[in-house]
Amino acid sequence: MKHAQAIQFTFCNLQFTIYTIFSLKGVPMAKPVVGILMGSDSDLPVMQEAGAMLQEFGIEYEMTIASAHRTPKKVLEYSVGAEKRGIKVIIAGAGWAAHLAGVVASQTTLPVIGVPIDSSPLKGIDALLATAQMPGGVPVATMSLGKAGAKNAGVFAAQILGTSDVKVANRLKVFKVEMERDVEEKSKRLIAITSVSAPIKAAAAAREPEPAAEGAPAKKKPRRRRWKKKPGGAAPAQGPAA
Repeated sequence: MKHAQAIQFTFCNLQFTIYTIFSLKGVPMAKPVVGILMGSDSDLPVMQEAGAMLQEFGIEYEMTIASAHRTPKKVLEYSVGAEKRGIKVIIAGAGWAAHLAGVVASQTTLPVIGVPIDSSPLKGIDALLATAQMPGGVPVATMSLGKAGAKNAGVFAAQILGTSDVKVANRLKVFKVEMERDVEEKSKRLIAITSVSAPIKAAAAAREPEPAAEGAPAKKKPRRRRWKKKPGGAAPAQGPAA
């Protein structure tokens, strides 16, 4: 199990390194319309779920690390320049005191989706509150904690873009149908399993004694008959005296 986690983490780091090299070297890439920010490279295993969903819908995106507390200038520059570069939605994920999404939202009019990450001793409750509890006028669309939240962030970004992109909208419809079909298949498998085990349960139930009807007198257990020992034989009668 530990080896599998290590391999997955190495793959995540490699994937992030490729994105970083491409962005620094100016390698030509398709123009991204979604920006994915994370507070630390340790957040990548979670935030890659958002990227996976965007790939499924055929949406180009970019990834970068920017901490609201450790690199505030970078966060400011990214937030202000995102719209000019063609970004239409920003997904920001962070743990602990997760102010990243809120800071980004304060600097842009683009829709910002926040992903609280459960990386702290408080199991992400601090990140959830920091992301969700925004003051009026500075909204952040807060998703659920962890990988499920990152996945939903990718879907939600696609739904925003789908309002003006027919291709993305159609892919979303297919995605919904596939989810429904998947649930139906699981339901059929469950029914098949329970239908096989039902006769076995019925046979076991038939062997159990039926409970007494409510109000009926309880059946008395038959008393065991105790056999008493017969007293010893009486002394033989004596004949008449000689």
